[in-house]
Amino acid sequence: MSRSLSPAVPVESLSAEEARAEHERLGEALAEADRQYYQDDAPTLTDAEYDALRRRYEEIEAAHPALRTPESLSERVGAAPSGKFGKVAHAVPMLSLGNAFADEEVTDFVGRVRRFLGLEAEAPVAMTAEPKIDGLSCSLRYLGGRLAVAATRGDGAVGEDVTANIRTIHEIPQVLQGAPEVLEVRGEVYLSHEDFRRINARQEERGLPPFANPRNAAAGSLRQLDPRITAERPLRFFAYAWGEIAPARPRDTQSGMVKWFGELGFPTNSLTVVCESAEELLAHYRRIGAMRATLGYDIDGVVYKVDDLALQARLGFVSRSPRWAIAHKFAAEKATTILDAIDIQVGRTGALTPVAKLRPVTVGGVVVSNATLHNEDYIKGIGTDGERFREQDIRVGDTVIVQRAGDVIPQVLDVVAEKRPADARPYAFPSTCPACGSPAIREEGEAVRRCTGGFACSAQALERLRHVVSRRVLDIEGLGAERLPFFYDDPDLPIREPADIFTLAQRDGANLKKLKDKEGFGALSAKNLFDAIEASRTVPLDRLIAALGIRHVGETTARVLARAYGTWQSFHDAAVRVADGDADTRHELDSLDQIGDAVIDALAAYFAEPRNRAMVERLVAELTVQEAEKPKSDTPVAGKTVVFTGSLEKMTRDEAKAMAERLGAKVAGSVSKKTDYVVAGPGAGSKLDKARDLGVIVMTEDEWFELVK
Repeated sequence: MSRSLSPAVPVESLSAEEARAEHERLGEALAEADRQYYQDDAPTLTDAEYDALRRRYEEIEAAHPALRTPESLSERVGAAPSGKFGKVAHAVPMLSLGNAFADEEVTDFVGRVRRFLGLEAEAPVAMTAEPKIDGLSCSLRYLGGRLAVAATRGDGAVGEDVTANIRTIHEIPQVLQGAPEVLEVRGEVYLSHEDFRRINARQEERGLPPFANPRNAAAGSLRQLDPRITAERPLRFFAYAWGEIAPARPRDTQSGMVKWFGELGFPTNSLTVVCESAEELLAHYRRIGAMRATLGYDIDGVVYKVDDLALQARLGFVSRSPRWAIAHKFAAEKATTILDAIDIQVGRTGALTPVAKLRPVTVGGVVVSNATLHNEDYIKGIGTDGERFREQDIRVGDTVIVQRAGDVIPQVLDVVAEKRPADARPYAFPSTCPACGSPAIREEGEAVRRCTGGFACSAQALERLRHVVSRRVLDIEGLGAERLPFFYDDPDLPIREPADIFTLAQRDGANLKKLKDKEGFGALSAKNLFDAIEASRTVPLDRLIAALGIRHVGETTARVLARAYGTWQSFHDAAVRVADGDADTRHELDSLDQIGDAVIDALAAYFAEPRNRAMVERLVAELTVQEAEKPKSDTPVAGKTVVFTGSLEKMTRDEAKAMAERLGAKVAGSVSKKTDYVVAGPGAGSKLDKARDLGVIVMTEDEWFELVK
């Protein structure tokens, strides 16, 4: 049994198996954080939290190179583009930057540049230093001097077509004089602090929720389906980079290109300077840091770039980042205030999250009155390894140090012990759900306590319903997160569980109080909603499985389960069997790629609860569930179990899995006696050894292609 992993365990102390397990866990957390940041514009991690996870992930890969594969997150940028907009392939990839957090890392960066270029240790290297704008990256493509296409970064290779919305930004020229035939100008779309305040005031006047911060507001504004909404919001733009330019680039330095953008009519940042040493870069970093609160827009660091474009070309790229640039991030900002109360919020999965209610305090220019306390161990000052990381527990009445690391969720960092009031008492974390009174249980090995009420819990039910109707699940247009509370509380046409959505029109027809007569609706809007619900009755199996809200079963895992079982009935029967303790079914699930004990235990717990089973039966009775794509049966690998291991060179791991599944094979994540083939690439380790021990057929990529051609 492996030890509990945490960032406190040095990477060099991890065994190969521990490194693999933590690498996988971090990869899942980072992928979800990328999706929330780039697609939903609703991040749940602070910049500092994300950066810490990313750095740990890359340190593990550096120590265990076999974990670095073509589909590794260290090879990717951002997240896949949203399905709401057309897709635009970038002619030149929009890559992200490596990060520096300490002065020594900046000095190391400059030293690496000098060594790579073969320069003397103290030789001057001209570099630009510019504020790192906290907004949404965008690429503007001009053809013949006219704006043709505008796209978001997306995953770096493909972004979203936001041309209509970009045209509403007054600072962006529609026509350029003296521009090359092809010109891609890149920069950041952002909101000023003053404009952000005005937008939130307007949101409140309209009874709409305010935006969390200017970055979210800018991203949400740019990614509106209706450009008229974007036009209402005074978005701004800074140009600082470029993609394709033809026939020729007009300047030979980074600073020269930015100056040229200004001559063409693009806004550029006046705080961009050219420095020749690490000391000069750091001095400018501190100057900008001191000005940060008065700039009128959000920045989260300073970006350094080698100025000479010929040197940039020589330096090239490593992984997902250029060798010639780095982002020097600001440290988390802190302040002290009084903790007035601790509230408990109940999330979709039943997690009880403690929230600190604070005396309002300004942290980095933002007024903070709420901060996360993470979980009950964090309140006690106990880390994931069971060891104390803080001398004092956190109590109501304490003077606390609050940290805001970038943009979204402030946290209580520490307690000022000498200011603790005499009557402060340790906080008693509730053992029952504050929303429904159901038992709140903390499972062994878990840091979070969870309500067991499921859809019977009002707090969970509303969040679970929001998940069900979301775009990436059942995607019911007109029944979004804002409207669901109305229906949940409505006495005439309540929606308390998923099946209620699909009986809404029937109940409306039999009800004296019609939806069309209720405030906020009319005959047309009611009809449109009923039509949207009707259109969602036919649902792919993987989306239905994802809609159930089973813990650890997201979109990817739902697709794996759907492909493995094919039909709703087959999946349902397997889930019931594993809930009843059937060992063969558990082994069957365990052999599936990406399915492990956490998913199997979650399936078992979910289907062991009679209320969940009854809720699921009521939902499925209202739906037509599409079968998953049937695998082929006439190929050399149909019905065979295949394991891919090591670094594949001719295809990504995802491509390999998809190919095998299309050919009728079952892709497993572990090697057993039931495995038929193991396809091994460079760096294959324990799976290859086990295959040889069991006498499983082992082949190279070339042999695999030869077999399936």
